[in-house]
Amino acid sequence: MTPESSSPKGIALELKDLRKNFGKTEIIRGINLAVPSGERVGIIGPNGAGKSTLFNLISGRFEPTSGEVLLHGQRLNGKKPFEINRMGLSRSFQITNIFPKLSVFENLRCGVLWSLGYKYTFLKFLADLDDANERTDELMEMVKLDKKRDVLAMNLTYAEQRALEIGITIAGGASVILLDEPTAGMSKSETTRFIKLIKDVTVGKTLLTVEHDMGVVFGLADKIAVVVYGELLAYDVPEAVRANARVQEAYLGSAVADSQAGGH
Repeated sequence: MTPESSSPKGIALELKDLRKNFGKTEIIRGINLAVPSGERVGIIGPNGAGKSTLFNLISGRFEPTSGEVLLHGQRLNGKKPFEINRMGLSRSFQITNIFPKLSVFENLRCGVLWSLGYKYTFLKFLADLDDANERTDELMEMVKLDKKRDVLAMNLTYAEQRALEIGITIAGGASVILLDEPTAGMSKSETTRFIKLIKDVTVGKTLLTVEHDMGVVFGLADKIAVVVYGELLAYDVPEAVRANARVQEAYLGSAVADSQAGGH
């Protein structure tokens, strides 16, 4: 049985004194964070701050040195990534992670099958799984790839591949979504469209995203968590983080001044 926790009702994801050491080096140093259900959180910080390590701890790729990760009050420590995914947490990666030689439709259907109860069976033809195929069609429309249905993933543009990965990430119906630098490498116009896409497909879900583009962070997040040297420096609404002198000194600097002046 999964141990229950004393997490407050309505908290989707909670980190309790979370720590991670690699040898004698402490990368994550006692982070406490409680994210309410349905909230969008942007995680920012300088290179080497521990943001990707934090995602790896939450998603089960790394085991914490100490502390706890809780999903809807259930302890994730010791769980494998696929077990955590089946509990309702899904993530994307900095490097696009898709099946390049499968079509858009086939990529998305792979993500749908398990959530609909189709596990390990050799007795069914995929073409006959009406519910899976209908759900896949819906996903293609959500991520604006319905006109690319039969195109191999390797032949999509970079932005389309990232959209496909978002689709795969949400295909299993996870309630908590982690996106690692989703707009990295995109043009300004692609980024603008992608922010809207992320907002649309994560309605009602809890979202955590690591992002370096301040325009994306302040345009997408309900709250911003600032991680510096493995510690949580601030966690507040964008306006408060924007005005936080410690945050400006540690990370944002001129990016905040530019944003206040109407830039990104």
